[in-house]
Amino acid sequence: MSDSYLTLLPEKMETRDLHGYLLGAVGPRPIAFASTVDGVGNPNLAPFSFFNVFSANPPILIFSPARRVRDNTVKHTLENVLETLEVVINVVSHAMVQQMSLASTEYDRGVNEFVKAGFTMLQSEVVKPCRVGESPVQFECEVTKVEPLGEAGGAGNLIFSKVVRIHISKAVLTENHALDPVKLDLVARMGGNWYSRSIQGLFEVPKPLTAQGMGVDLIPEAIRNSPVLTGNDLGMLGNFQRLPTQEEIAEFLEAHPEFQTLLNASDERRIHAQAKAFLHQNDVEAAWKILLAEKA
Repeated sequence: MSDSYLTLLPEKMETRDLHGYLLGAVGPRPIAFASTVDGVGNPNLAPFSFFNVFSANPPILIFSPARRVRDNTVKHTLENVLETLEVVINVVSHAMVQQMSLASTEYDRGVNEFVKAGFTMLQSEVVKPCRVGESPVQFECEVTKVEPLGEAGGAGNLIFSKVVRIHISKAVLTENHALDPVKLDLVARMGGNWYSRSIQGLFEVPKPLTAQGMGVDLIPEAIRNSPVLTGNDLGMLGNFQRLPTQEEIAEFLEAHPEFQTLLNASDERRIHAQAKAFLHQNDVEAAWKILLAEKA
């Protein structure tokens, strides 16, 4: 029977390999999209899938920013929580998952991920961190305890978060004010790039690791305010590292002369619709080329 199993000894494994097996096997995991501020009020926004609800009386949510495996440093979220003892935990719906992924980029301290990922900052009622306007449910929390689980890379830090306010979008409620799971349309993390959608199943969102996406804030305003492109579309565009050059755009149009008629018509909605089609095929570079060719 033992030949049917791969048996692993955690104490003899590299942390990165153990990490991969743990996250691949324990899932789907809900996502805590945590909003914090530092001691002088600079905002930070980051997702964590070591997360769940652990008590209703008192109402306690716990999430765990782990120390980075590669260099044993800690996340800005943990530093901020230790300074202020406050956090807002926002749930993640499918409509915002691409922007959430962009916010997971390791931007420098002081960079506002709300702005980078194109999220709306809503003032909280009790705590200082803002809420994510696109999140269907937001929990304002006071941190009661932070429990380090170790000092090496990969060690978690349990953040005990007492819920003091709950904000629920009326759009995800039934007539009886219960949460409608279909309208809520939550997503959860699996291993690697994989996610699970509560009303659909598995799908993939590439995770930004070492590269930094340009951010939604650097997308031209006409594209950012498009009536065709959704927040997820903008998240994918913002996750792109650099814009294609004019030479690359020209080569693209030469290889695809069928798009020239579309561009000559100067129909912005149709051009944005074509970019959206490229995004649905995960061809972000082609989407950018057709969008920028429109402006050329």
